[in-house]
This record gives sequence, C-alpha cells and structure tokens, in this order.
Amino acid sequence: MTLAELSETTGISSSTLSRLEAGKRAPNLELVVPIARALRLELDDIVPRAAPSPLVARTTKRVGEIQFETLSPESSPVQTYKVTFPANPAGVAAVPEPNVHEGHEWLYVLSGHLRLVLGEQDVTLGPGEAAEFDTRIPHWLSATGAGPVEMLSIFSKEGKRIHLRARPSTPD
Repeated sequence: MTLAELSETTGISSSTLSRLEAGKRAPNLELVVPIARALRLELDDIVPRAAPSPLVARTTKRVGEIQFETLSPESSPVQTYKVTFPANPAGVAAVPEPNVHEGHEWLYVLSGHLRLVLGEQDVTLGPGEAAEFDTRIPHWLSATGAGPVEMLSIFSKEGKRIHLRARPSTPD
C-alpha cells in the first residue's frame, strides 16, 4: 500500500503519515487505530509491549508456624519459595500424614537442620545440603533441633502445590 493509498483509506494526511514514518511525529491512538485497521493489523503488532519486569513481587504466607516467601512469579514454570520452619527442640514423636502430589521438588538448606522423611527414609540435612525427589513419594519436612530452619524449595510445575500443613504439636 502506498502512502497516498494509506492516506486515502485512513483520512490521515500524507504529510502526517510521512512524519510518523520518519519518527518526526509521536503516534497517538487517533492515528494508530486507523492505520492498524487499514493495514489489517492488531494494535499489538504496531505498538511494542514493554518488557515485563524481572523483579518478583514477593509475598509471605504463614501456615501455622511455617512461613513461605515466594521467590518466583506465579506464571513461572517452576515455583520457588524460601521456607522457614520454627525450632523443634523436642522433635516429633510420630510423623503426621505425609504429603503426596505430582511433580518434583528440590530443597537447599540455608540454615538450621531439616528433617526430611521420604518414603521409608528419614534423613537430616544441614546448611549447604540439598535433596531432590519425586513428590509422588510420601514426604514430610520439619526443623529438628534448637534453631529454626531456612531453606529454598523449588517445585516443578506439576509439583507447585505448596505444603500447607503446620508442624504437628508434640505430645505432652
């Protein structure tokens, strides 16, 4: 389509179209909409979208005494959390009903000691240690010892359902 044809179709003068094309005039909706219609384009094809911010809007959620801080956007294919478990100096006499769901989980202990019950295994992870597992295997997590535990938790898309069970109370 020539400049003259576009001018005739849109009702916008050739000189205005020429200035727009050369970048000597700022476009506005009164100009862009008729041009898009004449060229059979969507506005998204003409007006570039701003790049999304790489910053994550961090939110914190408490479930019982456990704190979950989001470290990835909801739209991310993996969900990442910083999880803080309270101190558990007495330990837990019996493991409550473990979690089971689709997906994969990766844990990294930042501080404290984390108890991970995974199927028949019962292990303790310290700072700098990591674990990875299929979340279809029954699993349960808790702090063990006098201090709290801070850890990073990364879920695959299928395993993004966060553990929302608080630490069970210890028997008196």
